[in-house]
Amino acid sequence: MELYDTTLSLHEKLEILSDAAKYDVACTSSGVDRRGKKGSLGNSCAAGICHSFAGDGRCISLLKILQSNDCIYDCKYCLSRANNDCRRATFTPEEICTLVIEFYKRNYIEGLFLSSAVYKNPTHTMELMYQTLFLLRNKYRFNGYIHVKAIPHAPDELLEQIGYLADRMSINLELPTAEGLSMLAPQKTRASILTPMRSMQQRISGYRLAIGKSATMERHRGNRYLDHSIFTDAVHIGNSSAHTNSRNTADLTHITPDMHALLTENTPISVHSQHRFSDHNKTDLDAFSISSTSAASPQNMYGHPDRPFAPAGQSTQMIIGATGETDFEILSTTQALYQNFDLKRVFYSAYIPLNEDALLPAIGTLPPLLREHRLYQADWLLRYYGFHASELLTPDRPNFNLALDPKCDWALRHLEQFPVEVACADYSTLMRVPGIGAKSALRILKARRLGPLSFDSIQKMGVVLKRAQYFITCNGKMHVPIRLDESFITRQLTATDAKANYMIAASGEIYEQLSLF
Repeated sequence: MELYDTTLSLHEKLEILSDAAKYDVACTSSGVDRRGKKGSLGNSCAAGICHSFAGDGRCISLLKILQSNDCIYDCKYCLSRANNDCRRATFTPEEICTLVIEFYKRNYIEGLFLSSAVYKNPTHTMELMYQTLFLLRNKYRFNGYIHVKAIPHAPDELLEQIGYLADRMSINLELPTAEGLSMLAPQKTRASILTPMRSMQQRISGYRLAIGKSATMERHRGNRYLDHSIFTDAVHIGNSSAHTNSRNTADLTHITPDMHALLTENTPISVHSQHRFSDHNKTDLDAFSISSTSAASPQNMYGHPDRPFAPAGQSTQMIIGATGETDFEILSTTQALYQNFDLKRVFYSAYIPLNEDALLPAIGTLPPLLREHRLYQADWLLRYYGFHASELLTPDRPNFNLALDPKCDWALRHLEQFPVEVACADYSTLMRVPGIGAKSALRILKARRLGPLSFDSIQKMGVVLKRAQYFITCNGKMHVPIRLDESFITRQLTATDAKANYMIAASGEIYEQLSLF
């Protein structure tokens, strides 16, 4: 029987382990809509149970804690590293249940985000986390949102059982490249992270197919690969009398004989073949994508509609600024994660210097918050606008201009595609214009059927003219006479946002999760 440290009070443990959890930013909760039910406590909303956000977009209303900060690993960037002299604590499963239920009843929280340092060994750590979730769901009948971080090297059987109790699972990639990981976290390997990531992806896909949804998460089809293992699951479910229905059949209509032939050769396919990775844009994740085998048994991959496995999907987090990767390398890794592992989200965490080490930025160095913000904007372009890393950046120009949002930065590098005539441009072309988003593009398409457009009318539709005016024409005319010159337009755009950018980049303010004290 495990003996837990009883020298610390519950309040002291909470103070230590909630503070240690603030550096993990992957805690959004969209994707699950579960109503309250009789005999259970809490519910979960698809729009996100978190109602408060920090200034940089971090979610702050989940109870975000570590199971333990007593780590056996010595990752150089981590405050809980084994060699750091800090107060250590470990929650028992019952203690976390008590906190969640009591905080929920007081309306402090609406869900739980549970992570942990590697306490004793990965198996023991995941067993503690499993016991915590099992008690919450079964003994305390907690029906609210739960996000759990998986531990590298943990047994696949434990990950599977936790996935049936949690709404979202994630495992941190930690650093954008394998070289950075081996340098700063030598006890972790890329395979120890990607193997459970692949296993979780397959189980999530199986469940989605079992309930009649597409196997892949909702994002722009240009950033989705078709996976051979997913195709196998689809065929199994589609041919099974227990699961065959019209929706499953519809999900497979896009798989042509040519695609099937390529899938059986373990070749990833992009829906837009013209956007496939070029050789210079491949990452170390691609080698692990389709040909790697999962530790999970095939019979566990198919899913069942009555047993949801992590219905809100899986996510990961990368630390930005601890190592010297370019924005192009980071975005290429992100794209590979979306295409090869079908992640719901990739989160970026600006590195806050915590430890003295020659391989890390010096303590006192400001975290790159503006760079983190630009990467989130670029991530949005990948997921919903159909952009690809190789379009936004190149090896010759591998970093964003931090004074501009990524779409403006891309447009200025591709002025040969502008100006765009709003009266006749198609939807995908309008979406690539700075200052025009998804809603305003749809409004333009509808409005131009009824009559001619003007700059005043499209501004009322939501177009941000201070950016769009340099890249569009209405009825053949520009808003103001300008020359399409990169330097000139850059000066105009950066002058507009210079004050806001300076406040983000130079204020030195660090956003943290809301303190419970």
